[in-house]
Amino acid sequence: MRDLMENTRDRYRRRRRLRIIFLLALVAAGVGAFVSFGPPGLYARSGTPEFCAGCHVMEAQYEAWFYNGAHRSAKCIDCHLPNDNKARHVAWKGIEGMRDAYAFYSGRVPDRIRLSEHGAAILQENCMRCHEELLSRINEDRQCWQCHRRHSHSTTGAL
Repeated sequence: MRDLMENTRDRYRRRRRLRIIFLLALVAAGVGAFVSFGPPGLYARSGTPEFCAGCHVMEAQYEAWFYNGAHRSAKCIDCHLPNDNKARHVAWKGIEGMRDAYAFYSGRVPDRIRLSEHGAAILQENCMRCHEELLSRINEDRQCWQCHRRHSHSTTGAL
């Protein structure tokens, strides 16, 4: 009889623990969805160059982009986030946004911001996506910005 009562108590505790975990996951998903899409226009606003320059230590990069006529019509997210499908874009926007927020609020922003290996791969994908009509006439072994140095943030005179 005692074993039966202990088994019942254990089952009750496990169910309760699973319910709590499920509710916490549901609340976290709700908060994440609200922060991402809830406040009016936040998702759209977070894709603008002004947003990037406003909350990051990116004023110099923003100025370089602003005065660089070649890609002025492109937003930061057009080049620096994957744009091959919506799910990948949204996932990386969240990952990169949280990484940038952590670096900014923890005071770990480097003096010279450099493109990561992953960022370079995404940038190359996007250059090739936008300029695919020229791909037959270029050497694809090099990165686009190796030849087009004047389009780099660091060579437009603002850095």
